[in-house]
Amino acid sequence: MAAEEGKKEGETKEVANAGKKKENEKKEIELSEEDATLKENLELMVTRSADPQPGVAKLALETMRREIKSATSSMTSVPKPLKFLRPHLQTLKDSYDSGKIAEGENKMLLADIISLLAMTNAPVEGVLPESLKYRLVGSNEDIGTWGHEYVRNLASEIGMEYHRRQEVATKDGEQVTVDDLMSLVDVIIPFHMKHNAEPEAVDLLIEVERLDVLESHVNESNYVRTCLYLFSCSSYLPEPEDSEVLTVAHSIFMKVGKFTDAMRVALRLGVQETMEKTFVATIDKQEKRQLCYMLARHGHPLRLDEGPCEVSDPDELEALQTIMSNSNLSANYLTLARDLDVMEAKLPEDIYKTHLMEGRAPAGAAVDSARANLAATFVNAFVNAGFGHDKLLTSSEGGEGAMAAGDGASAGAGSNVSWIFKNKDHGKMSAAASLGSILLWDVEDGLPRVDNYLYSMEHQVVAGGLLAVGLINVNVRNDCDPAYGLLYESVNKENPSVRIGAIMGLGLAYAGCQKEEVQELLVPVVTDESTPLDVAAFAALSLGLVFVGTCHEECVQAIVQALMLRPEKDLEDPFAHFLCLGLGLLFLQRQGEVEATLEVAKTLCPRISEFLQVTLEVCAYAGSGNVLKIQSLLARCAEHPDLEGAEEENNANGGGAEGGGASAGGDGDGESASSREWIADPQSVAALGIALIGSAEELGADMAVRAYDHLIRYGDPAVRKACPVGLALLHISNPKLSVTDLLGRLSHDGNEEVAQSASLALGIVGAGTNNARLAGQLRQLSSYYYKDPSLLFLVRVAQGLVHLGKGLLTLSPSHSDRSLNSNVALAGLIINAFTMLDMKHTILGKHHYMLYYLFVAAQPRMLMTVDEEGKPLPVSVRVGQAVDVVGQAGRPKTITGFQTHTTPVLLSAGDRAELATDKYISLSAVLEGVVILKKNPLYVDESEA
Repeated sequence: MAAEEGKKEGETKEVANAGKKKENEKKEIELSEEDATLKENLELMVTRSADPQPGVAKLALETMRREIKSATSSMTSVPKPLKFLRPHLQTLKDSYDSGKIAEGENKMLLADIISLLAMTNAPVEGVLPESLKYRLVGSNEDIGTWGHEYVRNLASEIGMEYHRRQEVATKDGEQVTVDDLMSLVDVIIPFHMKHNAEPEAVDLLIEVERLDVLESHVNESNYVRTCLYLFSCSSYLPEPEDSEVLTVAHSIFMKVGKFTDAMRVALRLGVQETMEKTFVATIDKQEKRQLCYMLARHGHPLRLDEGPCEVSDPDELEALQTIMSNSNLSANYLTLARDLDVMEAKLPEDIYKTHLMEGRAPAGAAVDSARANLAATFVNAFVNAGFGHDKLLTSSEGGEGAMAAGDGASAGAGSNVSWIFKNKDHGKMSAAASLGSILLWDVEDGLPRVDNYLYSMEHQVVAGGLLAVGLINVNVRNDCDPAYGLLYESVNKENPSVRIGAIMGLGLAYAGCQKEEVQELLVPVVTDESTPLDVAAFAALSLGLVFVGTCHEECVQAIVQALMLRPEKDLEDPFAHFLCLGLGLLFLQRQGEVEATLEVAKTLCPRISEFLQVTLEVCAYAGSGNVLKIQSLLARCAEHPDLEGAEEENNANGGGAEGGGASAGGDGDGESASSREWIADPQSVAALGIALIGSAEELGADMAVRAYDHLIRYGDPAVRKACPVGLALLHISNPKLSVTDLLGRLSHDGNEEVAQSASLALGIVGAGTNNARLAGQLRQLSSYYYKDPSLLFLVRVAQGLVHLGKGLLTLSPSHSDRSLNSNVALAGLIINAFTMLDMKHTILGKHHYMLYYLFVAAQPRMLMTVDEEGKPLPVSVRVGQAVDVVGQAGRPKTITGFQTHTTPVLLSAGDRAELATDKYISLSAVLEGVVILKKNPLYVDESEA
């Protein structure tokens, strides 16, 4: 008993102690003497603010205002006066509404205080927010004196109220009145701009649709942060707001005289007049030259000999045209190669490195040697691209057997024709064309070396020679127009291979040039019903490339007419899809302008109608980041079309006769299979479209990768085979570990089509990076597929792509710090992506030369600095991983983990460069491609000092 009583007593003591502790804590929490005085004082002021005597009330309100303004706060605490006044908010509102306080200064002062205290109130839907309500009836005192947080809160409430009023006005069909809000906006914007809160100013103006006001508030000190934010915003805004934001950024850059930045925005806008206006406004000669380098890289040259941009000085005109025509691209590329000491030609064996493979060797009877030679042709073409010499075609060794191998083919001009005849039939065309890739961009020396092929007795060699002419001229403009002169006659020859070589050559040579002569030559080829469908399809692709993204009326009409008038049996040919793609390329990135043609597409025969609709939509919205379009494409990918049911229906309608026209050929089973599969074709394009539309910015690309994860797991075969291609388009020349691993797994997939597209996709992801891990991965893959000629061929091509230009080239269409996408390069990549969706009839069939479309996107991934004369100028630069500094405070570092190099240097995906010396000033804010440097007049050499 005693023990129990003792225990109870102990417990009561503990409870008592705990109670005392809590009381003590309460007292501590409650208030210090100073705070208690302040609280009492403020409560007294609240009471006195309603005093009938105006003098007393004014003194009370002034005291309250002074206490609030002088109070400071930290990140973790609320200012004391606000904390003490908050419970009295209702009292103050009541005294304001009661009418006891006469209209005038006192009432306005009270409204200001209520407005500040009401910040903490959650906004009620459909009602004017309280803080804003009282601010509008308050005094016109400088808004900034109440602090940043108050101004920020007001800005958000103005946005909400603006949208509320618009909704009400729309419902009632009245005119919206927002003058009171705009008067506040006119006060808030200068405050934000002066206090380094440019992003908040831009957000507010976008909300109230008054972005035009911004320009007057921008000056030399804040234009960089403002325009950087505007430029970044445009990726996330819908049409037409994205263009409005860019137009404002352009006018700001023009106002502060930053013409290279203005041109970058103009190129993003894609409006010809804006580009011309920017070019004409530039007075400085060197700056004009820098603009020409930018236009050449983007593949959008301007006319300088006539029109608004006319240059009167003949010497200056010649200098500018040389830069803008990319005539010195080959020389600059070879300068980079010499500097990095990679001039020596490489053999395919140097790439395959079979001696490093363990276990099964790919050599032996299992390998189809013609296919192996064809693979070597492509590897050689990719690896030695642009170097002007190699060890298979241009070396004089082994030339003796050339004459014996092919009657009319001469081995002159230092080309080794014997290699061409180690390839079978259609392989000769790719082999001859590969000389064009080795002589890439070198128009003056290259064309005479290809000329011999054009007089061969072998049609395939002539076709390859014509294609080589196109490859040499890709992305290079020449006043003499040699490509057109050499190619136009062959477009209407009898042999289909020769016609395709000439047509594809024209497409490559004039990609993005909008050359009317090409349209006059190729439109009849497309519309003539007697033209073989594959020839018509190549003509459509060439028109799409030459007039990419222009919505050219004659070209659109010609392709639509061809699709309408061709018999349905013709449209069963796989190349009908490339007719659709040619039409799609004409609308590339034109978004809404495609609507009329989409309506026409709905009227075509079912065999092609749906495929054309998806292709047009995907091309028109490529690079837009349009979330609604991605959602509709995902919904299409999630469907599971009943292919079996389609087959039964086909048989019921006498589908046997229809299936007989299927290009798959072979026995009846094969025909019925191909007649079933076309129903799922639009799904493949939809899956590809997710990547094309989502590739606009990093967030969209990451979301697209997630979507692909699901599609790979749950999609139908038609969707799954497109996923590796989509992943490749999201990471062109950017071998991220997660992506190469995923593609590596897919390259072992049970579905052969998925494995094939994943194998080639690995090459596109690693294109021109020399990535050692990826090269090892592909070597293992070649050992794994040593008995499968088709897959081994694709793995070999991928190996060649990884070492594209010995690691000096990139296929990525994005440039200028990933802010711009060249639509010409994108068009070449889209064509290649479509060939990967149907490898059986293209790359693995007789049309493997379609791989050469990749060269439209090939560009040196370099930074070369030149002086004002245009000669290389080696300077120190820091190269590191780019850091996103949009909207960050202060002057944050733009690169991290940098190394210092001397130019010329290579830039990988995600790299950014900055000058490491103050001796020179660069004429372009983005150090990429060719950049002109001029001496800094303020620089003082320390050694001289």
